[in-house]
Amino acid sequence: MDINILITDDVDSKIEPTLFDDCAHEVFSKLKAGFDNCEISLVITDDKRIQKLNKQFRDKDSATDVLSFPMDDEPVDGSVMLGDIVISLETAQRQADEAAILLKREIAFLFIHGVLHLLGFDHEEGPDEEEEMFDLQEGMLRNLLENGKVP
Repeated sequence: MDINILITDDVDSKIEPTLFDDCAHEVFSKLKAGFDNCEISLVITDDKRIQKLNKQFRDKDSATDVLSFPMDDEPVDGSVMLGDIVISLETAQRQADEAAILLKREIAFLFIHGVLHLLGFDHEEGPDEEEEMFDLQEGMLRNLLENGKVP
């Protein structure tokens, strides 16, 4: 499977693109995606920009850690544009500090979360969906940690 991640880093996060590639490959290998190629747009930004997007698209006037905007496109010739993921580096750093983990680990967790949303998972649909999504997310992150792909 060919995964193209288009990264816009508004805040010079210094996060290596390979982290996102590894996370995406983990998600798609576990879920056995039904397409050959995909594209994901990723924006790493600050609280101010993500708050503006959160207000505009979800009517929530606060910063958040990650937003996902799935595309409704059907695969064309085995390829699909999955959508956009936006991560706030500031919120991710606060959450990493609170959990006493490395920022890269928190970013990996948020990116996996965003990719799952792009694939149709939604923890806000109910407790069963929340449990399924978070179990998948935790398992994928744990596998990446065990294989040395995430610090």
